[in-house]
Amino acid sequence: MKKYYNEKLFQLEEKLNEISLEIDDPIFLYETAIKIILDSLTELRKFILERKFRNEEEEVYFFKNLKPKIVSKLIYYNAIYKIETKMPFGGEEAVRISLNNELQRLKLFFDNNREFYKYYRTNSTYLDHKYFIRGKYDVKLCLDTYYFETDHNFSTSHDYKVAKIIANDLIQLYIEDQLAKLSKNKIENKDNERPHLTWTGSKAGLIELIYALQIHGTFDNGKVDIKFLCKFFEREFHIDLGDFYHTYLEIRNRKINRTKFIDTLRDGLIKKMDEQDEK
Repeated sequence: MKKYYNEKLFQLEEKLNEISLEIDDPIFLYETAIKIILDSLTELRKFILERKFRNEEEEVYFFKNLKPKIVSKLIYYNAIYKIETKMPFGGEEAVRISLNNELQRLKLFFDNNREFYKYYRTNSTYLDHKYFIRGKYDVKLCLDTYYFETDHNFSTSHDYKVAKIIANDLIQLYIEDQLAKLSKNKIENKDNERPHLTWTGSKAGLIELIYALQIHGTFDNGKVDIKFLCKFFEREFHIDLGDFYHTYLEIRNRKINRTKFIDTLRDGLIKKMDEQDEK
């Protein structure tokens, strides 16, 4: 199952990356992305219902770790589509108010699901048999009305919440980027100004490092989407990573020294330590 799912996820990300390069109109891009993701989910549902799960452990893994990664993309693109199409006309202040209202909605979801956030972020498992097994819902666990309207053959009580958590991280980053653009020309107090660092190494090196950090689970116990991380590093280090999915594929396809940048960092640090020890 993992092999099939990983192939489907890779294919989906490749398609989404392709259209992002081909389509300039953001609204049409989001509409196309939503259709592609829905088609992918339809194929995945058919596979799951025909194949069935071997045991509860496999079912929990699918609904806790696999399906939410795809559904989160659907939630993200749909949310951005709504934000863009409902953006008010009335100057920067009106746009800023609208974006801050969207941030408040994200905060409200967090406040209403604080306990589940804690459960998920800490990799807890003691309620997995209720959260991620179909038909094992418990009304006392404060279910969303949405659950009762879903296809119960392809949903559990909390797999959508996991997808929302993943998506909301990306939505928050998108909104903050938009707000940052609005504030770009404002004069900031130098005493409170954050230091600016610019990445002067290679893009491939940074992408190699980002993927390594994400795979190692360095941020939020490994629950952070790779796109979120790349956007974060682009913003913080003032660099455009471009088609980072394609660059990662090139790194994977290296015949020799696939982790060239990380190996260079390690060797440089060890050399420095050795020199300091000799002194």
